[in-house]
Amino acid sequence: MVQRYGDTAPSGWGLEVAGVMTSLPEGEAAMALTFDACGGPGGNGYDADLIRFLRDRGVPATLFLNARWIDANPDVFEQLAADPLFEIGNHGTGHRPLSVTGRSAYGIAGTGDVGEVYDEVVGNAHKLAGLLGHPPRFFRSGTAHYDDVATRVVADLGERVAGFTVNGDGGATLSAAEVRREVASAPLGAIVIGHMNRPGGGTAAGVAAAVPGLLGSGRRFVRLSDVM
Repeated sequence: MVQRYGDTAPSGWGLEVAGVMTSLPEGEAAMALTFDACGGPGGNGYDADLIRFLRDRGVPATLFLNARWIDANPDVFEQLAADPLFEIGNHGTGHRPLSVTGRSAYGIAGTGDVGEVYDEVVGNAHKLAGLLGHPPRFFRSGTAHYDDVATRVVADLGERVAGFTVNGDGGATLSAAEVRREVASAPLGAIVIGHMNRPGGGTAAGVAAAVPGLLGSGRRFVRLSDVM
C-alpha cells in the first residue's frame, strides 16, 4: 500500500469525499441505523437500553466497534456478534480520522501517512476476523473523516467506507428530543449514525421515541449488508 499510494496527494478531505457511501443504493426504500462504539477516551461504555430497544422491536442495525471498545467489553461483544439482528463493522484500531497527511478532526489527530492508514484499518480488521470468523465488510473511521487517498486504501483492503446521511445524535451530544427529531425526519435511503458507547445520553431514548412512528408508517430498517 505504501508503494502504491505513498506519493499520491489527496484532493479532498471531510465527511463526503470520493469513496465514502453516504446513503443506501438509489431506489432502496429502507433506512439503516448504524451505531459507533468509539472506545478509549471516546468512551468504553455500553448503552444496554439502546440495544434492548432494538431487540424488542426487531430493528436491525450495523454496529461499528473500535478495537479498544471490544477489548473493554469482551462479553458484550460476544453477545452482539452472535445476534443475527446486528452486523459488526470496523471502527478502527485507535479511533483516528483517516488521512495520509496527518489531518485532524474534532481535536483528534488523524493517521499521518499511508502506513498508518493501513495499520488503523487492518489492526481491527484482523481482530474482528479472528473473533467473528470472517473479515468485516464495512469500515468507519474515528470522526468519520477521510481523505480520498485513504478511502482508496480501505477499498483495496476489501472494505467499504460507510459515511452517513443523518447525524442522529451529534456525536452523542444531543438530547433525547433532538435525537428523536433527527431520526424521525431521516428520508428513505438514509444511513443514520449514532453512538452506543455513551449510556446516559439522549441516544437510546431518542431512538426509542422515533422508531415506533417510522415502523407504523411502514418504514423498513436494514443492516448495510442487506442491501449492498
